[in-house]
Amino acid sequence: MAILSKIRERSMFLIIIIGLALFAFVLDPSTLGDFFNSSKVNEVGEVNGEAISTQEFAQALDQYKQQSGSKVSEMQAAKAVWSNILRKKIYKNQLNEAGITIGEQDVWNEVINTSSVQNNPQFQNEAGLFDELKLKQFLADTKENNKEMWSAWSNYMNQIKDNAETNTYNKLVTAGLGASLKEGETEYLIENTKLSGQFVYVPYSSVADSLVRLKKSEVASYIKDNENKFQVEATRDLSYVKFDITATSEDEDAIKQNVANLIENGVDRNDDATIGFKNTSDYKEFLAENGSDINLDLGYKFNASINQTIANEIFAGNKGDVFGPYKDQGFFKISKITEVTKMPDSVKASHILIPFIGSQRAAQNVTRTKEQAEKLADSVLTVVKRSRSKFAALAKTLSSDLGSGAKGGDLDWFNYNSMTPAFRDYSFTNKKGSVGIVETPFGYHVIRVDATRNNQTVLKLATFGSKIVPSEATESDFFQKAEQFALAVSKTDDYNELAKENNYTLKSAVGLKVLDENVPGLGNERQIVSWAFKGDSDKGAFNRFDLEGSYVVAVVTSKTEKGLMSVEKAISRVRPILLNEKKAVLIADKLKGSSLQDIAKANNTTVRSANNVNLKNSSLSGVGAEPKVVGAMYSAELDKVYTSLVGSRGVFSFVLNKRELPTALPNYEANRRRISSTRKGMTSKIYEAIKNASDVEDNRANMYVSN
Repeated sequence: MAILSKIRERSMFLIIIIGLALFAFVLDPSTLGDFFNSSKVNEVGEVNGEAISTQEFAQALDQYKQQSGSKVSEMQAAKAVWSNILRKKIYKNQLNEAGITIGEQDVWNEVINTSSVQNNPQFQNEAGLFDELKLKQFLADTKENNKEMWSAWSNYMNQIKDNAETNTYNKLVTAGLGASLKEGETEYLIENTKLSGQFVYVPYSSVADSLVRLKKSEVASYIKDNENKFQVEATRDLSYVKFDITATSEDEDAIKQNVANLIENGVDRNDDATIGFKNTSDYKEFLAENGSDINLDLGYKFNASINQTIANEIFAGNKGDVFGPYKDQGFFKISKITEVTKMPDSVKASHILIPFIGSQRAAQNVTRTKEQAEKLADSVLTVVKRSRSKFAALAKTLSSDLGSGAKGGDLDWFNYNSMTPAFRDYSFTNKKGSVGIVETPFGYHVIRVDATRNNQTVLKLATFGSKIVPSEATESDFFQKAEQFALAVSKTDDYNELAKENNYTLKSAVGLKVLDENVPGLGNERQIVSWAFKGDSDKGAFNRFDLEGSYVVAVVTSKTEKGLMSVEKAISRVRPILLNEKKAVLIADKLKGSSLQDIAKANNTTVRSANNVNLKNSSLSGVGAEPKVVGAMYSAELDKVYTSLVGSRGVFSFVLNKRELPTALPNYEANRRRISSTRKGMTSKIYEAIKNASDVEDNRANMYVSN
C-alpha cells in the first residue's frame, strides 16, 4: 500500500515525463530509445558524431586477436583496436570534408604495384613479367573456392585502403609545410648568435617555505585557470595485502619422498605391478601414469643447461643411470640418462624462409597455400643443390626473413636452444655443407649448415618432475588468514596500522584506470581493476581475491571521477609552482638597483658571468637551463641593467655586454630544407592535433566493467 501511495503522489510527475518522451518521439522516433536508454548499450563510442557500434568493435577485436595469436592480452587488443578505429574514422572524416575519396582503382593500383605481387611467379607470364589478368583470375577463383584465402586477401586490401587514406591526407597537409629562406636565416641567427654578460641570481630555495603562506583556495584557482593541464581520467587507488600460498618445509619433505619412491616403485597402467623409473623404457607412459608435472623432453642437453648443483654428477654417469631427487626451479626431479653422444655447442647456418597462409608471423600479403610453399621450397632446394652460389641471391629475393635475407640468408652463429626444434635438430645433427628442407611453425626453411664449433659430450635425459606446491592444510591456513584480515578491514579505516599489527606488508596501487589490467606488485589482474570500478565499489569497499598461488585482500582508498583534478590530488604539482611565484615577488623587491654590484651587495651574493650563451644552449654557468633569461638577453640593449626577471630557478638581474652575430652565409637553403623536412616529418603530431580537436566519446568501459 505504501508503494501505491507513492505512485499516486507522483502521478502528475510520471505523466509529464511520459508526455515529454512521446513528444520527442513525434519529432524524431529515434530519440525514444535514447530518452529511456542514455547508456547507448549498442555503442562503444562516437567520433565526430559517428557511432562506433559494439558489433563493429567486437569484429575488429576478434580479427586483431586472430592476427596477433596469444601475444596480446584482452585489454592490449582492445586499446589497439580502439586506436585503429579512431585513426581510420578521423582520417576518413578529414578526407570527406576535403572532398577527397580513395576509390577501388586507387586500392587496386597499390596492390598491383606491391613488390610481393609483382614478383610472385603465380602472377607472371611466360616471359617472367607481371600479368594483371592472372592476378584477377586468381582472386576470382579464390573468392569462389577458398574462403580462408579470400578473407586474407580482403583484409590485406582493406589495410591498403586505410593506409592510402592516411598517406593521402598526410601528403596533402605536409605539402603546405614548407619553410622560407627568411626562416632559415632566422634559425641560423638564433642558433649561432653568442651572448655575453653578467647577472645576479637569487634562487627560490633561498626563501624558506615557512615564510610563504599558501591557501587551498589559491590552489583551486590555479587549477581552474589551467583546466587543460589538470583534466584527468577516472582512477582508483587501492591498498592491498598479498598472502602468497607457499609450501612449508614439511610439504617439501613429503613431495621429495614421494618422488624418491618412484625410482624403484612406479605405477603401471593396470595397477597389477610396479615398474620403477629405473627400469622403465616407456618414459612417456611412466610420466603420464605417475602424474609428472613436466613433459617429456628428449632433446639433447649440454652441461651448462642442467642445474649446476647436479650437472657434473650427471655428466659423469652412464646410459641408464638415475639421479635425484634434486630441487630445480620449483620442482623435485629425478633424471635418467637415455643417450650419450657428441655435438657442437654452436652452429653457423643460412636459410631461405618460405611462409604460407596460417604460418606464424606471415605477412598479410602472403597468399600461397601450404602446398604451394612446399613446392616452392623444393624448387629452391633443387636450384641451390645444383648451384650453391645462388643461395644468397635467392635468399635476398624470396626469403620472408628480411633480416637474414638482406645478408644472403646468413643467421650467423647460434646455440642449440635458440631455434625452433625442427630447425635446431637439422642444424646440429648435420655436417658442414649440408643443405635440406625443414618445416616449422613459420613455414618451410631451406637450410644450409655453414660451420660448427666446440664439439662436446651431450646427453638425452628423461626427467620426471613433481611441482613443489603447498598441501591442502597449508592452503587452508592461508585462506583463513586472508579471511580474518578481510573481516578486520571492514571494522577500521587505518589499514596501515591493521597490517602492522598482523605483521603484513600493505602495498599500494595508485591511479588505476578503468581499462588497465596490471596492478603494481600483482601483474595482470584485470578482475581487481574491474571490481574497483564497479558501481558499488566506493571508497572503503574491500574484497578478497583468489589469485594463482595467492590470496589478495584489496580495499579502495581513493576514487577520482573523470574531469578536473581535485585540489588534494593536484596540490603536489601546484604547490611548488605557487610557492615559487610568491617567492619571486619577495625576491624581486630586493633585486633592484642601478648596478649589478649594488644589487649583489644588497642580497649578499656575487655578480656572475655568462659567456657565449645562445638560445639553442640556454644554460647559465652554476645555475642550469634558463631559457627565459637568455631569451631576454637576446633582445636586450647593451650595457643596460635589467632587474627582477623571473626565471625557472630563481629571480635574475642582468646586463648584456656583448652580442656577437655569426658570419653571414651566402644563402640559407640548407637551414630552410632542414626546417621543412622537420615539419614534413611531424605526421604523428598532426594526427594527435586532429584527434584532440575531434569530438571523441569513449564508452569502452561499459564492455569491461559490470555494474
